[in-house]
Amino acid sequence: MDQWKAPVGTLRDDVLKRLSKMLDNSTCGWRQLAHVMSEDPKFCSSESEITNYSLQVLRNTGSPSRTLLARLADQSCTLNFLLWGLKKIDHQEAVQYLTHIACPSNIFESSLSGLRIIRQPQSKALTEGDALLLECQAVANPPAQYEWYHNSEPIPQNQTHSLKIPCVTTAQRGQYKCKAYNLYHEVWSEAAVVTIGPISITDASWVEVDTRSPGVVETQEPDNRSRELEMFPAQQMTRPYPSVKQFYATDKVALLIGNMNYMYIRQLCAPIADVHEMTNLLRQMDFKVVSLLDLNCQEMHSAVTEFLLLLDKGVYGLLYFAGHGYENYGNSFMVPIDAPASFTSEHCLCVQKILTMMQERETGLNVFLLDMCRKRNPNDDVLVQTGLLKVTANIVFGYATCADAKAYEVKNEDVSNGIFINFLKRRVFEDEKVTVILDKVAEDMGRCRITHGRQALELRSNLSERRCLTDPIQTEQCSASYSARNLQWTLAHVLPQSQTLQFDCGVTVQLGFAAEFSNVMVIYTRILEKPENITYCCAQLTDFPVDVEIDLKKSNQETLLEAGSLLLIDETLPSEAHSRYTRVCGLQRLKKELVFTVCLHYTYSNLDDEIQEKQSVTAGKPLVSKLNLYEPRAQNSKNSYSCLDSSNVPEGSQHASYGLTLDATDSSSQIGQTVSGANIPEETDCDELCDTPQPLVSE
Repeated sequence: MDQWKAPVGTLRDDVLKRLSKMLDNSTCGWRQLAHVMSEDPKFCSSESEITNYSLQVLRNTGSPSRTLLARLADQSCTLNFLLWGLKKIDHQEAVQYLTHIACPSNIFESSLSGLRIIRQPQSKALTEGDALLLECQAVANPPAQYEWYHNSEPIPQNQTHSLKIPCVTTAQRGQYKCKAYNLYHEVWSEAAVVTIGPISITDASWVEVDTRSPGVVETQEPDNRSRELEMFPAQQMTRPYPSVKQFYATDKVALLIGNMNYMYIRQLCAPIADVHEMTNLLRQMDFKVVSLLDLNCQEMHSAVTEFLLLLDKGVYGLLYFAGHGYENYGNSFMVPIDAPASFTSEHCLCVQKILTMMQERETGLNVFLLDMCRKRNPNDDVLVQTGLLKVTANIVFGYATCADAKAYEVKNEDVSNGIFINFLKRRVFEDEKVTVILDKVAEDMGRCRITHGRQALELRSNLSERRCLTDPIQTEQCSASYSARNLQWTLAHVLPQSQTLQFDCGVTVQLGFAAEFSNVMVIYTRILEKPENITYCCAQLTDFPVDVEIDLKKSNQETLLEAGSLLLIDETLPSEAHSRYTRVCGLQRLKKELVFTVCLHYTYSNLDDEIQEKQSVTAGKPLVSKLNLYEPRAQNSKNSYSCLDSSNVPEGSQHASYGLTLDATDSSSQIGQTVSGANIPEETDCDELCDTPQPLVSE
């Protein structure tokens, strides 16, 4: 028992790595562990620390769980208390692993019971033809052996902890138990009752009717199971529901676009925070995320093409857009930052067109989260032909607001959030069907007085299966394509290597890089060493290419906030004295390698004049710049996407924008004109959903 008093820091690196991998999940992982460990005030994690843990997913090799475990080690947390926390959140895999690693002789478990079952077989309700899987796991020393029983009769050739029957019949009904035993002990599991009903109605023969020829009906001869359904309809309706089936994705890929700095129409505030929130959340659910800010039409077109290349059969594809938008004849349009003031569908991207191309990739789930307004656009009289959608029963549209309505955001001092994301982030980790999650978000928004009567989430879906954003990835059948997607995604997220620059005066400067988004990078400089006779020195960055965007007023700042980064926190980057931060935006427009100058300013103790030394630095093509999104994509490719393909139909139109001024938009006037005097509520009665009451602004 004394070995359990040892600190977490005594665990080997490989043990910590494996524990971290087990805990890096959204349903039963590091967040839940941090919460229960906080029951001891000594191990309480602040909101800032929780944010720091979660931000580790933005690093290619980062792990929120590893960061949490490192903090617990620094606070001298014992293995015993860590084990208690893992048991509290019911993470059986981690409990079993830690028990065997930290206590090889299993003294701790033996002193409790000698042999103990930690996973009981669960009762199930199945239909004929389903697969049956029962599991029983025990910890023991020596290791346990297993024997399964069906209705008190032993099942031959089933001597493992799991019982698998690939295709059950009614003969497999009944009670199942498992006996776990070793040389010294024997223990029986709880009974699992398996009920097996006849085949469900979804498997019956279909009757196909050709509606183009009235009275002509083609039928298939129903089999015996169909006759059984006809004879016993009541029994079929009351049959117990089968157990929840676990669905898998062959991969999970997300494209997130946030447009704020529009050239000719009103600029927005919330997309930067909303895209950052969604990036962090989705990466914790194992999505490969490309997050992009402020794209023009060509860049959006190219980004969608690259997104389609990441999709394949069975992949979960998610597209999130925050920015100006509108809806026309049931089609949704995302507005690029270079759209003219009187924009039409010719200048925008049609979401429904993207869906048709996602379907060509045979995706397992198609999710669209559109955080934009859906007002009518008086400038647009075009009906866009999107092509025929396939009947796939795997499409989900989550609109931040209902048709012909505005979207809103919550104004804070530094960062603004859209109402949609403010509510979605509280639910997205739940292990529920995607549509169930969005329904709950809609209910939460409906209880908030600040949005009541102004913004209501709208869900459109034909999803027939219980597909969840938290579904695990299973890659055994598609390892080659999975590796290709990994390579393509990694290509867009490679940061330059940290560099150490040695100047003639004896000063050593460290140059480092951090990703804020896939096309936004923070560069920091830090003085590592300087001679004693130098009283002052700092390293500043200058001479950036004209392709990228640098706010000269916010470059070379002492804090990330002053540099314009509202989202990265100081704990993720060096914050020692003599550090400087510069934010580089618009990397998608970088045509050549990123070359800039590091200018060292310093003064000697016996001189008043400031001296400068310069060194040129080449940082290659970082992050998404490697994809050359500024280049047009081939239009004859299977994955090509054209935002200009439309048919002219003179009719009414629709307009919308994202949701950001105190004035209400008059849809009958030119886009961007406003009418003052909107009745904007300033308080809310749903404190459990909004952290603090904040005023709303709409577009």
